[in-house]
Amino acid sequence: MSARLAIHKLIDGRIDAGRIQAFLHGRKFPIVEGTSVTFVWMGHADSVQLRHWIFGLESSNALSRVPGTDLWYLTLEIPSNSRVEYKYEIHRGGHSGWIEDPLNPNRARDPFGANSVLQSEGYEDPTWTNHDPVTRPGAIEPFTFESNALGRRTGHLYLPARFRRSRQYPLLVVHDGSDYLKYAGMQTVLDNLIHRLEIPDMIVAFTDSPDRLQEYANDERHARYLTEELVPDLAARFPLYDQPQARCIMGASFGAVSALSTAYRYPGFWGRLLVQSGSFAFTDIGKRNRRGPLFDRVVEFVNTYRAQPKVVSERVFVSCGVYESLIYENRSMVPLLSATGMDVRFVEARDGHNWENWRDRLREGLSWLMPGPLMFIYE
Repeated sequence: MSARLAIHKLIDGRIDAGRIQAFLHGRKFPIVEGTSVTFVWMGHADSVQLRHWIFGLESSNALSRVPGTDLWYLTLEIPSNSRVEYKYEIHRGGHSGWIEDPLNPNRARDPFGANSVLQSEGYEDPTWTNHDPVTRPGAIEPFTFESNALGRRTGHLYLPARFRRSRQYPLLVVHDGSDYLKYAGMQTVLDNLIHRLEIPDMIVAFTDSPDRLQEYANDERHARYLTEELVPDLAARFPLYDQPQARCIMGASFGAVSALSTAYRYPGFWGRLLVQSGSFAFTDIGKRNRRGPLFDRVVEFVNTYRAQPKVVSERVFVSCGVYESLIYENRSMVPLLSATGMDVRFVEARDGHNWENWRDRLREGLSWLMPGPLMFIYE
């Protein structure tokens, strides 16, 4: 017989302020007991809802009040090795608002703010995402580029700690670069993976767009800027390898669409492709899509590719969270990419559409696409 959950032990007995305080004191929240996860909130309210980002599960789940108290709780079954971002929606006096979990210090941040984070049984932050005092940090410097295709562009360049002009380096181009740096800790990831010899010393261009939803949706100008303007400029200023397998382009969400569409417009130039949680919306019948007009140009591109798949790169790494609504589209793209003869690897994670999911897949993706220096040899 399985052990009773902590919340049941509390509510099955006599409830008073002392027992509630003892229950709350020194305990980690949410309470993870195997695959059972109990969310707890303490405070006066008319009702409390759990708001989470698990596609397929009701996005709003009501917490129950322990009778005669201000303690609220909800127990859900969450698979092991899961990472779930959430908030509480508090209803009080005809008003409502979303808040982070005050009992849980674990936070994830994105351009819209912060969410509380549940780490279920078995999940841990990867060690290589944390600062390592023995790792020599690379250098980050801002850049400005005057593009004939798009006008003034900005971003950041990463140079590895052992950078020497007498050596040659592969190039990685990152869409939404500032967000990857700020919310996915990508400089720390690069520093650690290079230090551990899991990837080669490389130069990384973290690019940004002032109109990403337009420019990332298969915009010919954006592809031209990256391929015909930015890369030649970097090659003139830095000692880069001039082989396709030494050029990788990557992105997440709409940035993943742009990475694929750029490689599609310049087949064979980008020998490595890393796409995360791609917004690969498509239609099987007609042209109307369930995601709205913002995705119309994406749908047009993905429908075209699905109708006539072609080789765009040598190796393609695809990742997506199983708690994302995009998991179906990403799963559907993988056999199409593989059928062209490209070497494709697909990884799923029990996570959602967020920066820490994308961070957690960087080691596997980059080390497979561009292995460490002992294997990264060009002829």
